[in-house]
Amino acid sequence: MHAIYEIVSGPMVWLAAIIFILGSLYRLIFMGRLAAKKDPMVFSYLSVYYSLRSIFHWIIPFASVNMRKHPIMTVVAFAFHICLFAVPIFLCAHIILINEAWQVKWWYLPNPIADVMTLIVIGACIFFLGRRLLLREVRYLTTFSDFLILAGVAAPFVTGFWSYHQYPGHETAAILHIISGEIILVMIPFTRLSHMLFFPFLRGYAGSEFGAVRNAVDW
Repeated sequence: MHAIYEIVSGPMVWLAAIIFILGSLYRLIFMGRLAAKKDPMVFSYLSVYYSLRSIFHWIIPFASVNMRKHPIMTVVAFAFHICLFAVPIFLCAHIILINEAWQVKWWYLPNPIADVMTLIVIGACIFFLGRRLLLREVRYLTTFSDFLILAGVAAPFVTGFWSYHQYPGHETAAILHIISGEIILVMIPFTRLSHMLFFPFLRGYAGSEFGAVRNAVDW
């Protein structure tokens, strides 16, 4: 068990990080070239002002009309994304490991708050699963890969919670926690999770087109 832990927490972490970085760069460059090929003028009318206006507008809860039309989805989605990023970055155990490796540390979340935020992510994943199964319009657009992605996102939080609280089998859960985190990191550039990479560019494109070209708003 210790040997497996050393492997997944050592070489596999570096491998996952390299694949994530190189894969992200490849996707960004490839999509940028593809956009320029399909629409040679796409970059010429990009406006910093309208791009930033659109980006900030869409990261404010209930700022857009669509968000106000779907309040439950808006609350769950924002809570999910905030906790999804905050827990891995500001979890005390993660910061301790980083500090041991690189002598770098920063402010961390109190463990009870991190617990609650972890449960929010898990609960949101269950909500998204139910939404894909029960809403006809969402089910129509759902593929098997969407369920795999949802399971992949939930797995690091489920196993991390299990490991931290030392439930039976917590040693195995700790290994699965690291592996599932590495898998999700590798998945980001090559699945629908890549929207986290493309969000600023898509919003910048829409904001520039509507604001600078059509003199309208994109919300």
